[in-house]
This record gives sequence, structure tokens and C-alpha cells, in this order.
Amino acid sequence: MKRFTLGLIAAFLVLSLGVTAQTNVFDDVIVPSPNHTYLEAAIIQEGLESALQNASADLTVFAPTDAAFDSLAAALNTTIAGLLALPNLTDILTYHVLGTQVPSSAITNGSIVQPLSTTNTLKLTLTSTGDVFVNQAQVTAADITTDNGVVHVLNKIVLPVETVADVAIDNGFTTLTTAVVTAELLPALTDPLATFTVFAPTNQAFDDLASALNSTISGLLALPNLADVLTYHVLGTEVPSSAITNGAIVQPLSATNTLKVTLTSMGMVYVNQAQVTTADISSDNGVVHVLDAVVLPVETVVDVAIDNGFTSLATAVVTAELLPALTNPLAELTVFAPTNQAFDDLAAALNTDINGLLALPNLADVLTYHVLGTEVPSSAITNGAIVQPLSPTNTLKVTLTSMGMVYVNQAQVTTADVGADNGIVHILDAVVLPSETVVDVAIDNGFSTLATAVVTAELLPALTDPLAKYTVFAPTNQAFDDLAAAFGTDLAGVLASPDLANILLYHVVSGENLSTSLTDGMIIPTLYGPSITAGVSTDGVTINSANVTTADVASDNGVVHVIDGVLTPTATSVKEVQQVAFKIYPNPATDMINIESEGNNTIEEAIIYDMSGRIILQTAITNNNMIDVSEIERGAYILGLRSENGVSMQKLQIL
Repeated sequence: MKRFTLGLIAAFLVLSLGVTAQTNVFDDVIVPSPNHTYLEAAIIQEGLESALQNASADLTVFAPTDAAFDSLAAALNTTIAGLLALPNLTDILTYHVLGTQVPSSAITNGSIVQPLSTTNTLKLTLTSTGDVFVNQAQVTAADITTDNGVVHVLNKIVLPVETVADVAIDNGFTTLTTAVVTAELLPALTDPLATFTVFAPTNQAFDDLASALNSTISGLLALPNLADVLTYHVLGTEVPSSAITNGAIVQPLSATNTLKVTLTSMGMVYVNQAQVTTADISSDNGVVHVLDAVVLPVETVVDVAIDNGFTSLATAVVTAELLPALTNPLAELTVFAPTNQAFDDLAAALNTDINGLLALPNLADVLTYHVLGTEVPSSAITNGAIVQPLSPTNTLKVTLTSMGMVYVNQAQVTTADVGADNGIVHILDAVVLPSETVVDVAIDNGFSTLATAVVTAELLPALTDPLAKYTVFAPTNQAFDDLAAAFGTDLAGVLASPDLANILLYHVVSGENLSTSLTDGMIIPTLYGPSITAGVSTDGVTINSANVTTADVASDNGVVHVIDGVLTPTATSVKEVQQVAFKIYPNPATDMINIESEGNNTIEEAIIYDMSGRIILQTAITNNNMIDVSEIERGAYILGLRSENGVSMQKLQIL
């Protein structure tokens, strides 16, 4: 009764004298709140209530709820009693208090403020939707005001630990920090209970990207996919440099694309095209590796290979440590991508396996021989184009046939124009090799007319086959000029001859025949069909009536002998070989071809040769004049038809 009476008297005196009771953040907000009992207990245990009751103070308290304490205890596999026993509990509590009053209206996005705890700063986020975060904790109720401060309720406890965000802030990564703030990613990266790997681009890396995009840092910060770009630099697990393996493909927080990791034989680490310049900067919620470039979650030519099952090519690129070059998002590349079967075919031809191919000392050279440094769609391809790939060892020779088929050296483009953000991919049915072929001998030694004729006759695919062996009798430019004069025409007339391909194939023999292997009177079958005759005497070597002026010019797929005349088919028996007029259709063919002869020519036999002169099919022609080619592999062939009047040869394409 006495206490009650005294209380009434005190209240009466306050009212009668006009004195207003002072409120404070502890007694008037935290203590009465049913959701802050654990916070109250922690404050009392650490003896901090007097600081919060100080009438002359000016405070901002970020007050975690009881649910926030329960959540932290569960995450740490402990109890509330365990949290209250933490040796740094005072530091944790004062990390939630500012020494100045900051209402929600004064909060700006990206503010970094110093609480009473000096262990670390608080990072504030104000989102575009008006949500406020303090580090990773969201403000669920704001602006509970008292006479000595303001209280904002948090749904989580913030901890004064060194996070990956602090690493960026403390080490001068100002552009990255600004980008993280702009993309409103501070709450994610300041989570003390997370485990991250952050690949952190330097300020210079951002400057370089802005310059490459003809933009500015402000332009980068305005990118609509900024958050996606930044989360593409973050893994949700901690990966120290010691755990990095060559060719690892890892999923970052961004779901747009994967990161491709290279660990070189020299110990250098790349993430896509960016090099790790400093590794293993540790923090309490992860590890940071510094990058010299910004990586972008775009679809590169490497992604095209990976996403479309080109496992042999992808493995080869990894083995040759070419991922950094091919994942450059700012490059413009054309990749001629061999299929898995193409690699298998090459391995079989070399009497090895895929592992044997991957162990080739010139693997990187072979792969870069498949890549151009510019983007070339199929619509820009011209017949006979000679282009320089990234490999400086040799050029690529391109054929665009009259039927619209495209070849790169001997390999056919089976699928064209597979788009990527840093280039274009054309799929090949064979691996091309940067070897010196008989075609290169002609090109490199000024046989311009012969080279032009080979291009015009669409024979580049055959003669650039690196696994074939040819002997080429190569007429000089003068020899072609003499032929044109003899026929009363010019070089254009020679190149327009319907027999051009046959004439050229008459100069090519399957196998490598050095001059020392030639004997006088030796009969040598040509790819055209009719044979040529070698003459050997003290005066030198002749082929038919042409003189060999330079012998044994070596190449990787055969040998070239220079001759001073153009060879034309001569009699191989009593009868002169005549061109038998006939048509074949369809050409290109898939299953069957039809033969239609002109005049009284009766076709007796058909022989299909591959481009190395090997007989693929030899069959008698029945009355229906049809040939089944369904069992023959796709490619270019020579079809020979024999009748009593002679022989004729035509190119045949099988799809």
C-alpha cells in the first residue's frame, strides 16, 4: 500500500509540476518488447544497460529479435545459453549500436558506418523497393523513437567478422565495391554464416572492360544485368587455390553460365580469360582471389562445344590450356569444330587413341589451326579463300563448291553458323592439321595458275588431306600459258574447260613416288584413271612429253615434281581414250545414283575412287543404270564409267 501511495504521489508531482519522464532505448523499447527477451538478457549480462539508459546519449540500436537469436544458435549448433557465453558477446552487442541517431529517412544505400564496436563497420543497404538491410539483416520495424535514440528491429544478428565484402573494401577495390552496392548485393556477401569464393576484379579490370565496351564505369554500373555479372564472380563454396584443377567447370551463384578454370603447367590460374594475380585472401566467410579482368556470363565458343557434346574437342582445349583464349567474351572468333568422330578417325589413322592425340607435342598448334581471329559466317565464305588462323604454322584453304558445300582443307562443314557471343562455330567432319601439303608447295612456290586451277576445279579438299600420300607433277605457270596458246585461248579459257578437273587429276598419282623410284618406261596410273609414262635417261626424267625440271619437292602428304608442260591423257591401249558423254543424278547423292548416257554409249562398268585413288566400289552396270552408294561414307569421290568407246570420269559427292 505504501509503494502504491508513493507512486501516486510521484505521478501527481510530475503532472502538477509539468515534468515529462525521460524515455530510453533500453527501458522503454527493449525491456517491454516480448520479442527481445534474449537481447535484454544479453545486455544485462554484459552490464550494458546503463549505456543504453544514458539520458544524454544519442543512439541508434539495431535490435535483433528472439527469433534472430534462435536462428544464430541453430546455425552455430548451440543454444541461447551458448550464445550468452560467447567471450566476445559485448563486442557483438556494441556492433549493433551507433553513437548517433540515424532514422530510416537518413539511411542511404551503401553507407558504411562505425558502431560502438571498433572491430568492424556496418554496411547499410537501401534497396530500390525501400527495404533496409544492416549487413545481411533486414530491418523489419523502423524508427521506434525514444529520448536518447532510435531503435530499428532486425531479423538477424550481425557479427563483427571480416567478410569477403570487407576484403574488397579494405584492399581498395573501389569499383567492385561500388558495383556490389549498386547491385544491392551487400546483404548476400556480408552474411557471416555463408561460405564464398569471390573472384575479385581490380579497378583496372573494370576500367579495361569499360574501355573495350566504349563506355565508362557509370555505364557499367547501369548495366541491366549488373547483378548477374557480379554473382558470376562468386561461388557458393570456399575453394582455395590448392583445390583448383585444370579444366574444372564450376557453377557460380549466377545461373546464367558456368566458370571454366585453367591451371597451367606453369602454375598460373585463369578463370575464363581472367588471370588470378593474387590468391587466397582469407576472410571469415570465404576466400578471395584477385582477377586482372572482369568475366562475363556470356555464351562463348567454348560453351557451344561443351553444350553440344564435343567432348574430345573440349578435353583437347583444356589439355592445351586454351580455355583463357577461347572464353574471352570480347573476342571475335571463328571456330571450325571437329566432331568426336573426327577425333576418333584421326586417332585411328595415326594408329593411336584419344589419349595419344592429347599427348601430341603440337596439340595447341593443331587446335589454334582451327580458329580464326575474326568472325566469318558461312555467307562470307568464298571459294579458294586462303585464311590465316591463330596458328601461324600454316594457312587454311577454303572451298565453296558449286553445290554449296563448304570445305576447310579436306574437312567438310556439316553444320554452319552456330552462334556464340564471342564468335561463330562451324562443325567439321574431320580434324585439319597444319602440315605442309602438296597444295602448299604449289602456293608457296609461285605456281599461281596451278593453284587457281585446283581451286576452280574444287580439288583443294582432296589435295589438302594431311593423311593422304600423293605424287603431283606440277606444271609451271609458263606450261599453262603454252597450253592456252596451243588451244588458241587464254588462261580463263583453260580454267573454264569442263575437263579441268580431269586434266588436273591426270597430274596426280596415289602414293609417294620419288624420282629415284621412277624407271624408264614406267606406267603410272593417275587419279583421273588413264596412266602416265615415265622416261628416265641421262638427259633427265620425263613424264609423257613433259620434262621434270625440279624433282622431289617434299611435303607432309607427298612429293611434288615440277614439269614444263601440262599433261593431257594419251592412248592407254590400241584405242584412244575418249570422253564418254553421260549424266549422273542426283549429285550430291545419298542412297542411289542414276546414270544417263548420251548417244549409243552403253556403260559397262562403274568404278568409284576416293581422292587418294583407292577403289571404293567396282560394279557392273545393269540395265537400270543405277548404283547403290548407301554404304559409302560421306565425302568427295571420282566416278569412272567405262564403255567400249572409252572412259569418263566425274566428281561425285556423297552425303
